[in-house]
Amino acid sequence: MDPKPSSRRELLLKGSALAVGTVAAGGAVGDIALADTPAKALPSFTANEAPMVPSTDATVAYGVRSHYVTSKRLQEPGRAVPAIYTDFGLTAHVFTPLQDSYGTIQASSLHYFATTKGSFIPDIDPAQHTLTIQGQVERPRVFTMADLKRFPSVSRFHFIECSANSHNASHKNVQESHGATSNAEWTGVLLSTLLKEVGVKEKAGWFIAEGAEEIKGADTIPLAKGMDDVFVAYAMNGEPVRPHNGFPIRLVVPGFEGIFNTKWLRRINVTDEYQLNMDDFGHLRKDAVGAALGYTWGPKSVITFPSGSQKLPDQGWYEITGLAWSGQGAVSKVEISTDGGKSWNLADLKGTPQRMAHTRFGYMWKWEGGEHVIMSRTTDETGSIQPTGQQVAEFFKEAYTPKYTPPGRNNSIMPWKIASDGSVTNGLA
Repeated sequence: MDPKPSSRRELLLKGSALAVGTVAAGGAVGDIALADTPAKALPSFTANEAPMVPSTDATVAYGVRSHYVTSKRLQEPGRAVPAIYTDFGLTAHVFTPLQDSYGTIQASSLHYFATTKGSFIPDIDPAQHTLTIQGQVERPRVFTMADLKRFPSVSRFHFIECSANSHNASHKNVQESHGATSNAEWTGVLLSTLLKEVGVKEKAGWFIAEGAEEIKGADTIPLAKGMDDVFVAYAMNGEPVRPHNGFPIRLVVPGFEGIFNTKWLRRINVTDEYQLNMDDFGHLRKDAVGAALGYTWGPKSVITFPSGSQKLPDQGWYEITGLAWSGQGAVSKVEISTDGGKSWNLADLKGTPQRMAHTRFGYMWKWEGGEHVIMSRTTDETGSIQPTGQQVAEFFKEAYTPKYTPPGRNNSIMPWKIASDGSVTNGLA
């Protein structure tokens, strides 16, 4: 059998050999997986030569990651931090290192979080915290944390993404271009369960969620959305929600832009009309119909490997991989182009796509040197296709340039350029 596949199809057909092969197989796995790449000598060592990491009370109690792993969040990377944040000591948006992520879940310690509206994160004692539901309801009620946890729980995977997560030609890597989104498993109680408990009046059509922040901000959300899939989360990724992400409870509004996912949730006011809301960041909603239809993220994706600031070490087979998502539902397919959008190939989806959640994709590709522009585009279950920057500009009737940044939620295609030496840079630059 020829150990060097001549096509992507042959490589994929031999995938089972990749999964079960061992060094004892005479190096066949390496020959197949890294076709046409230089052979590398295997290291020689014994178990006694490996350095030991001591266990301490702290590492036993909660654990730490390997000191060889250095991925970290950054505040507004690649962006100028507005003076209001530096002048008043506020924490600007903190971006997750998506280029270093695996699978679809971002660790709680690396999860993106938005700017706090006050100078400090609320330090809330869960034993004293309550959630009040009032307004156009039959039985206004104050729920304690213990009350909330007595209701049936749900655990669902959802992304949260800031409306300012907008890539442009200046961004050097995925953290800068797309790092204001993360995906987590959220656990809590459906808002519909709580609203049924208090009895929503017939004329009610909206609700306002308020968080316990030093500077109060609130947004009006359609009641139909609240009765559909919104829930009050008290846990993320199997542990209590972390302080930066709203401890002890936050609202999760699947598919809507991040600001509606209210953190440190303390009050829900059910109303019979849309209310004009203005918060610290200038999110001003004047039109009820436009607001109700304009909250949702469209289909979006980004290649995380190979991507900006990374480098292909040598020629051969690689898996182009990344994340795809949509606020309108589940991802139905992802396509990859390695020639700047002239042709597209279907990528493999890793696992079953969840609604309003990140989905990992992969596409095996043989790089034979030379320059390439790679990009991904996703189609969601509604049939919507991720647009190019030019298409977005046409939609908003604006002139497109490489530095074009669309107003609102930018879900346009992000290209990465691979140079002949394997280095990867922003394809918009």
